[in-house]
Parts: sequence; C-alpha cells; structure tokens
Amino acid sequence: MGVITYSLEITSSVAPSRMFKALVLESHNVLPKIVPKGIKSVEFIEGDGGVSNIKKTNFAESNSPIKYTTHKVEALDADSLYYKYTMIESDIKFDKIDFVVEEVKFFAAGSGSVCKVTSEYHVKEGCELKEEEIKKGKDKAMGLYKAVEEYLVANPDDWA
Repeated sequence: MGVITYSLEITSSVAPSRMFKALVLESHNVLPKIVPKGIKSVEFIEGDGGVSNIKKTNFAESNSPIKYTTHKVEALDADSLYYKYTMIESDIKFDKIDFVVEEVKFFAAGSGSVCKVTSEYHVKEGCELKEEEIKKGKDKAMGLYKAVEEYLVANPDDWA
C-alpha cells in the first residue's frame, strides 16, 4: 500500500473561527441548508461530533454519483481550529483506495482566513491513483468551501 499526500490552501474573507464553526462544528446544520442540491443531510452515526465519533454525509441524488460517505473523527480542537478525520466508507467502491485521511487547519490571514487541507490517500497495493482523479474530489471540496463562504458573507449573523 502506498500513500499519496495532497495539500491545498484556500483563502477566505471570513474569519477562521466562523469558517471552522460552519464547516466543522455545525456542518450537520450548515451544509444541507446552504447546498441542498449537493448535500441532503449530515448525520451522526455514533456520538455527536467529538473524537472517535462517526458522521455520515448523504449527497443529493441528482447531483452526485456518490450517495454517501462516512467519516471517523480522529482529532478535533476548536480552540486551535484543527480537525482530522478518516473517510472510512462510501457507497462508491474504493477500487484503488483503502481510505483517506484529511487534516484541516484554519489560520487568521488579514481580516479573513486561510484553510490548509492535507489529504493522505492510502492506495491499495498494486494500484495507481492519478492526479486528475484526486483533482476531481478537490474541485468539489473547493466548490463547497466557496459556497459556504459566500453564504456567510451574505449572512453575517449566521454562525457568528
């Protein structure tokens, strides 16, 4: 098994604590409200969002070939705006990937923020994961991030 690491930095005009709250702490409320055509629901399978808890994201049927993904929370530190999780299941068979580990950290940058995301793709023995396959997932994540940012800018009292 090999590991492919991919990093991404996303800038935002929204404060880091607010982005963290919307995208991590309150994602189960925020995402279905802001992007209902993309995400139908986010539910806790085990626990309420803390470390070792399991969260399932259900995607809207018309907008995604994936119906759901399940994540295990590995680390959560609201004070330092840090979140780490492992994608452990999806209805799309992982024919090349065993699992994906994501680390997310928000930092202040001027009057806004920077979100640093590091992804580790644990590739199955004998398989090759191409850059364009990773890029597709990252483009969707970037679109989701920007949709949340736009909503928070337009609604300054929500998730403040």
